[in-house]
Amino acid sequence: MVDTSPTEPGATADKAAAPLLRHRLHAGSIAAAAHHLHRHARSFDSARFTRLAGDGLEDLELKARAMQIAAALDATLPADFDAACDIVARALAPAVSPDASSSGDSSSAGLAGWIVWPLGDWVARRVAADASNLDRGLQALHALTQRFTAEFAIRPLLRDHQAAVFATLQRWCDDPNEHVRRLCSEGSRPRLPWGLRLQALVRDPSPSLPLLDRLQDDPSAYVRRSVANHLNDIAKDHPALLADWLERHLPQAGGERRALLRHASRTLIKSADVRVLAAWGQGQALLGDATLAISPARITLGGAVQLSATLCSTAAVSQTVLVDYLVHHVKADGRSSAKVFKGWQRELGAGQTLQLQRSHALKPITTRRYYPGVHKVELQVNGAVVAETSFELLAG
Repeated sequence: MVDTSPTEPGATADKAAAPLLRHRLHAGSIAAAAHHLHRHARSFDSARFTRLAGDGLEDLELKARAMQIAAALDATLPADFDAACDIVARALAPAVSPDASSSGDSSSAGLAGWIVWPLGDWVARRVAADASNLDRGLQALHALTQRFTAEFAIRPLLRDHQAAVFATLQRWCDDPNEHVRRLCSEGSRPRLPWGLRLQALVRDPSPSLPLLDRLQDDPSAYVRRSVANHLNDIAKDHPALLADWLERHLPQAGGERRALLRHASRTLIKSADVRVLAAWGQGQALLGDATLAISPARITLGGAVQLSATLCSTAAVSQTVLVDYLVHHVKADGRSSAKVFKGWQRELGAGQTLQLQRSHALKPITTRRYYPGVHKVELQVNGAVVAETSFELLAG
């Protein structure tokens, strides 16, 4: 099965990869669109479309390229939306099959792959301009998402016509095509990377919950992964809702559902949410003692410290321990901001002593600026701080 979405579900685009991603839409993509649209509608002005779509394309990033191509489609496809959708439908390649091994890019068979992104945006533009186009627009997205993804295009429709679009998504949960079923979850994610943020669903995600309930046991791992990422989105704004979901759906869950729910819990596990940890049997306080040591005590930027944690059980039974550590990074104004780093999940036997070690590097990165000063480090077991120490970052 091919995941043809621009980002792995739940992931953000890597900045280092951006120069490569922009070239997913290029002059060849435009030429293919012009060819296939003209092949099915001789009146289509392929020369004008090519000129409008390709104007200054090399200077644009990926999303801007998609929007420019969509604007060119809007300017050259028939004003009659139904007729225009018929042309687009005939120009599409066969739907991507679950076991396809290729990228699904456009070929002699028709349009597929990245060029479908601007096609979807064109649909959204036409629906925004005339609400009576909504039903036909949803039909078009149903076809487009089987050739790439319509997760971006459906979001303006959800924002402007939430009840009607959710009614359609409810029906699509039973669609035989896994790409359509995935769209029900991925397209309605409140905080989809690269996509329009659905503020109404950020505030109240309840309209999407019936979809996720129906799809969490979907036979496709592709669909289930989207459901996990959707639930993780919700957890960022409504942690209690995810805790409720776990308490309702985790008991007696099979292996595939447990894996989905574990992935959905990742943000709240990292932040040591007490109810979520308890749902996974990791909310109990450590029965025993803990120490944390760091060496060296002073480093410069680019160096690393060695963390050494010791857990000594005083319990008569084995206990599951989820061990993380928090580094309190010094900020420019002298205050500090804590970041949780994942550590270990272990079984600590009755009376057992457990030694854990980790190297923690402080290297320049684009997403954080380091400042000299004393950095406190806390050891956290099952969501509770059990030991702490510190190291000093020296001015370079």
